Amino acid sequence: MNEVILANPRGFCAGVDRAIAIVEEALARFGAPIYVRHEVVHNKFVVDDLKSKGAVFVDELVDVPQGSTVVFSAHGVSRAVRAEADARGLKVFDATCPLVTKVHVEVAKMHAQGREIVMIGHAGHPEVEGTMGQADGGIHLVDSVAEVDGLIVRDASRLAYVTQTTLSVDDAAAIVAGLKRRFPAIVGPRRDDICYATQNRQDAVKFLAPQCDVVIVVGSPNSSNSNRLREVAAHRGIPAYMIDHAEELDPEWVEGKRHVGVTAGASAPEILVQQVIERLRQLGAGKVRELDGTVESVVFPLPRSLGAQAERGSG
Repeated sequence: MNEVILANPRGFCAGVDRAIAIVEEALARFGAPIYVRHEVVHNKFVVDDLKSKGAVFVDELVDVPQGSTVVFSAHGVSRAVRAEADARGLKVFDATCPLVTKVHVEVAKMHAQGREIVMIGHAGHPEVEGTMGQADGGIHLVDSVAEVDGLIVRDASRLAYVTQTTLSVDDAAAIVAGLKRRFPAIVGPRRDDICYATQNRQDAVKFLAPQCDVVIVVGSPNSSNSNRLREVAAHRGIPAYMIDHAEELDPEWVEGKRHVGVTAGASAPEILVQQVIERLRQLGAGKVRELDGTVESVVFPLPRSLGAQAERGSG
């Protein structure tokens, strides 16, 4: 193995930084336990670290004692979940990524205009559930061009679409094109819903993959954007594997390979990347080279109620 090539950018985005900071600051201000509905971000290392500091992760608000403090995850929640939190007197800190909130606002506006809405996304993902829960009915979910072909709507002249923020850019574009072919009057958001970090990390893998014999993506199995990074490399004919941590790296994947590419999903911390690099060094890697890439300077402030002193950037 001659070298390890690192994609750039990779790892944490501004929304993930903000979500983690909200939980940490809530713990610092109010003490443990701080309850978190669902994984605040989809990464086992991050979740386990926050658990060790006193965060308690729950599936539903019924598991949160009345009057406690709860954090909503970066993926966002439905209007029904917000109403339930109010009814139960919970103190809420909302870690929903501002770019997900943007999609929620779009859905509310489209719904208010009397439009039926098509959401492009993956069934069961918490972001999709939260976004579809911004309107009472009238939202269809599709995740493929084939599903677009089978879509039945009430009024094709009053149709709009939004997308999950962590989709494959190429797959989403194909589905949007399919929607526009079938429903020429469909309208979309002014700006694409797929977030800057998802776009940048996929572009970085498109640049990385042709220079590699194999690509390793650091990310947890339930991380949508991490899964998409593996797919981007694989679609370019490069063997690609996703691992949660360095111990999962199979030596056979890199045996005889001269150039090993490494990247990380937007919810995977850099420490995990460095551990993978160390593992590759143990397996014979020589030099480590980082590619040039888009410089990210996006910063999302914390909620005012938590103060500005704990704000973080995208790093």
